[in-house]
Amino acid sequence: MDAATSKPDSGHILPAFCQARMVLWIVLLAEAVAILMALAPGVSEDRWLRLGLSSLFVQWVALLTAGLLCLLQKWLGRLPPRTLALAMLAILFGSTLLVSSVAYSTLTQVGWEPQTSPLSFSLHNLAIAAVVGSIGMLIFSLHLERSQRLAAQSRAELAALQARIRPHFLFNSLNTIAGLIPSHPEEAENALLGLSSLFRAALHAGTQSTLPQEIELTRQYLALEQWRLGNRLRIEWDLPDPAPAVMLPTLTLQPLVENAIRHGIEPRRDGGTLRITLTDSRRSIVLLVENPLPETPSKHQGNGVAIANIRQRLELLYGDRARLTAGPIEGGYRAKLVIPKTPGESRFKEEGHARTDRR
Repeated sequence: MDAATSKPDSGHILPAFCQARMVLWIVLLAEAVAILMALAPGVSEDRWLRLGLSSLFVQWVALLTAGLLCLLQKWLGRLPPRTLALAMLAILFGSTLLVSSVAYSTLTQVGWEPQTSPLSFSLHNLAIAAVVGSIGMLIFSLHLERSQRLAAQSRAELAALQARIRPHFLFNSLNTIAGLIPSHPEEAENALLGLSSLFRAALHAGTQSTLPQEIELTRQYLALEQWRLGNRLRIEWDLPDPAPAVMLPTLTLQPLVENAIRHGIEPRRDGGTLRITLTDSRRSIVLLVENPLPETPSKHQGNGVAIANIRQRLELLYGDRARLTAGPIEGGYRAKLVIPKTPGESRFKEEGHARTDRR
């Protein structure tokens, strides 16, 4: 599918309602609404009692709405944005009516003397839900617009990469392969297949892959660089076997490794050691790419496009649950990638690629 025609799915926000962090935000915002209701002027009853009742009512409405959005996410995710917004409001209104009916009936049975009829009580609560829901829809539209901007930027960077894959890597790899043909024809064939895999991945960089696939692709890239740099490139892998099959945007690991070689190891006279370490915990995996720094500062420090683009594509896939940090450490440079092990809802299909121009 053409990346230019891909559109972000407006339903990608729905899985957030199943996450503990979103539920916490909903609880806090609902409590803020309850406090505002308790502090409203003209309240004759005890404000602490009103705050308690308002909190109980608002929290039930908020949590019931979030639970329904979580349960119905697959069906709601197929709807276009406007229809989805109306459906979310309908769920909010339905939850408000249900909780209003139960609350009115329960409170009157325990001795509460209502000053309004059940209909007025429900309409009053629906009016409050309409105001809160409208604010929620505004936040939803802003979030969706931001996701669309990220997707468009990622598609533009992918198109730029496909139009200009770095010539120096291609030429260096072809020269290496040409040098292998007379004496090591089988290795030359394997190197050519590895180069083909890398370019095939670049042309499909908007899709997703698994961590084992990313590791295999990186091994193919390193095999090419190993033939070119020889003993100047030393590689240390520290990976569990098998590696966890978490989802990643295609070409997430290889650009980090390429940056480490190009800007850290290659400028050094004696080369250096590239370390790739994977730590597997219960909730996430942590991937480290470490390399030494050159003896003298490089004239080509890069502009941070690779790191920024990887962050964007991770955000489209995992939101703020995935992190990528990079910077100097004692005696070298480290890129740290943290990926959650819980499944994430894909936010893109054909957009985004980590351009390998340097951090």
